[in-house]
Amino acid sequence: MTDNIARLMADAMLQKILLSAVVLLIFFMLLHFLKNIVVRYVDDNERRYRLRKIVGFSGYILALLGLIFTFSDRLGGLTVFLGVAGAGVAFALQEVIASAAGWVAMSFGRFYQVGDRVQLGGITGDVIDIGVLRTTLMECGGWIKGDQYNGRIVRVANSFIFKEPVFNYSSDFPFLWDEMIVPVRYGSDYEKARGEFQQVLDEITGEYAQRLQGNWRHMTQQYMLEDARLQPLVSVNLTENWAEFILRYVVDYKKRRSTRDAISLRILAVIENSQGDIRIGAPAFELANPADVRVSMQ
Repeated sequence: MTDNIARLMADAMLQKILLSAVVLLIFFMLLHFLKNIVVRYVDDNERRYRLRKIVGFSGYILALLGLIFTFSDRLGGLTVFLGVAGAGVAFALQEVIASAAGWVAMSFGRFYQVGDRVQLGGITGDVIDIGVLRTTLMECGGWIKGDQYNGRIVRVANSFIFKEPVFNYSSDFPFLWDEMIVPVRYGSDYEKARGEFQQVLDEITGEYAQRLQGNWRHMTQQYMLEDARLQPLVSVNLTENWAEFILRYVVDYKKRRSTRDAISLRILAVIENSQGDIRIGAPAFELANPADVRVSMQ
């Protein structure tokens, strides 16, 4: 009698397992089909990415709830086993748990989102995907000079947000301050150089800085920040070899290299058209107490 009951229970359990496997297979095929529909009919990249994430996440939640409902009559007997195994599992998977906790923190803490340029674990790049365990970056820099893609895709564990600083280049305002140093030889026309350099910055970055006034005003209302200058500025610093003209300006975080290129070309044109009034600095050397040199002609 007891053997028959046990056999029937085992058969029922096996049927549930097989039925669950078939249902899950059909369910995940349906998810794949829905994701393909999103890819095919949604043109906007950001919207398409978010819809695919919503479909995938909702599917996993529904699958988990379905399994819990199917095996609800067996969960009571597993309570003691799960309690004993929980500590061991938590220790073995502590990095996984920390990464999942990092994903939860990112979801509510606005550390970064898809499309932001960040630095995580020493890696700088654009966030192209945020998973439950890992964040995927399209890396910038490395062996490539400037903020340009180098082609490597890097996956960083989400647990890094608890261990290291998270540098976000584009979270609350889409610009950075950048500087260029132009060495000008002593004896040049400094006022002319300052005026010409300031005009170059105003023409290339002045309009962009003006448009950002609203963004910065929002930042000062949200955070304890001083009202920093957004308009381009030229300042001078003296060195042993030349006068450094420091060109400071705001720039789109994705256009640092192209903006620097445009400014550099204009600065070169200004120097070449200055008729010698503005000259590029070069290292200067002074000999202290030089020895007498005698030259004999034979």
